[in-house]
Order: sequence, then C-alpha cells, then structure tokens
Amino acid sequence: MKAVVLDEYGPPSNLHYQEVPTPAAGSNQVLIEVRAAGVNPIDWKMRSGQTRDLFPLKFPIILGFDVAGVVSSCGSGVSSFAVGDRVFGRAPAAYAEWVAGDISGLARIPAGVDSTTAAALPVVVTTADQLIRRAIQAQKGQTILLTGALGSVGRVALFCALELGVQVIAGVRSSQISEALELGATRAVDLGNQDDLASLGPLDAIADCVGGDLGPRLLPLVKPGGVYGSIVGPPRRADQYPSVRIQAIGSQPDPEAMVRLATAIGEGRLKFPIGMVLPLARAAEAHIRGERGGEGKIVLTP
Repeated sequence: MKAVVLDEYGPPSNLHYQEVPTPAAGSNQVLIEVRAAGVNPIDWKMRSGQTRDLFPLKFPIILGFDVAGVVSSCGSGVSSFAVGDRVFGRAPAAYAEWVAGDISGLARIPAGVDSTTAAALPVVVTTADQLIRRAIQAQKGQTILLTGALGSVGRVALFCALELGVQVIAGVRSSQISEALELGATRAVDLGNQDDLASLGPLDAIADCVGGDLGPRLLPLVKPGGVYGSIVGPPRRADQYPSVRIQAIGSQPDPEAMVRLATAIGEGRLKFPIGMVLPLARAAEAHIRGERGGEGKIVLTP
C-alpha cells in the first residue's frame, strides 16, 4: 500500500510518500480501507521533534490519528463492527491507504456525514468536548471565556458549552466577532484588545484553545475558585494565582462523543467547515499549510 513515512525528525520535506506493507487487523481491531485522514497540530509537532520528550518516536513511522473509511476485515474478538461498515475514529498511522484500528477508538459514521468530514472530527471533537465537560466542568448558568472560538476545536467547544446552557464569551480576532455571535456566543471580544479583556470582569472559567502569551493576560479574569482549562498546556505564571484551578488536558478517544457531535453536524445543528482537502501524496504540503495557519481543518485523501 501507499503511505506517508517519516524517517527522522525535521521539516515537512522529511515526509515521504512510498510503498509499505499493508497492516493486518489484530485482536480487537478492524482493518480500514481509508477514505480520508485528518491532519492535526499534534502531527507536525511530532514530526518536528517538538514533542519528543513527551512522545518519542520510533522511526520509520507513519503519522496521523484521524481516520475515516470502510471496514475490510475484522480481527479476533470483534463483534461490534462488520465488513462494509463506514467507520471513523482515532487510530495511529492514519496517513495511509489502509489502517488497523482498535475498536475502542472507532464508531460508525452517522447518516448525513461524508467520509471527508468524518475524518476531520475525531481528535477535534473529543478535545473540544473534554475541554468543556471535563477540564472546566461547565455548568448551566456559568459565564466562561472561550479563546480561539472559531478554530476547529473552538467552534465545537462553543457548541458543547451552549448545549449545557453556558453563557459563552467568544475570544476571537476582531474580524471574527460577527461570526462568533451568529454561532450563538453571548458576547464576543477581540483577544488583541486589552481594554476588551479588562471589561470582562470575574469569570467562572476560561477554556483556552490559543495559549502562548495570552495566558498571563487572562488569569486575572478568573474569579477565586474558578477554573482555567487549556488544550495547549498550562498558562505561564499560573503559580501566581493559587485560587484558580488549572486543568491542562490531552484528549482521549471517546466514540460516544464523536457520534453525538458528528450527528449534530449531519443534522446541520453544528457547522464545521473543512478548510482544505489534499491528496495523501501531498502530506508535506498539508504540514506546511497547517503550520502557517489560516487554512482551517486540512484533510488528506488517498
């Protein structure tokens, strides 16, 4: 089969489209004929070596965690899926024509959702759902600030928070304020405008999808006993705010959340645009564009 192989840490040019052996489904696995694979920031962070201390790689390796396709065979112990099922989920080595995935991270693709969209969702929707429900434990009537609310994770997190009856202040660029309000945010502010941020007052929680230098500017906005949840690591200077609970998360597979949120997309209740679709052979270009930013969610198709 064809796959995108990384032989060593480094730039996108280290990703090579080549022939590799086709995997087989092991115990509690299914073999998926890949229709599409999603590209996530963790992919290029792993490729570059940025995360080597947390996730050391054994080369050669095929990157990718988001996959959608059709079950072509089932390993031992599999009764929940059958050959021909349309499935999506989180599985390693997704930049390939065939993927062997553990059934614990997979689900059937809901009606009304195509494979390209399904492949874009697994990491994004589980991260967003767990940021809102587990990290900040959002409750009806609370007021939270959601940064990066129009990014892939952010817009799903906004939907999850609104489902729970939360008052969401969307932290976005100035050019995105109108769109954030159209998606249901109670209020939208320009993250680059310190006066806008200073006007927010005590917040029950912050759900941060941006990170960087933003954290130290936002921490004073959280009321004592409040929560600062983050998908991009703990904010700097957090030790200066001992009354704020810090919850930096890395998401875990959750097929139930995938199906619930993919169904919302299929029914038109959640809008999730795909930024770009590229052939699998152009994975290096996908990394270049993804790292540069501004493209939205990128999906690869064999």
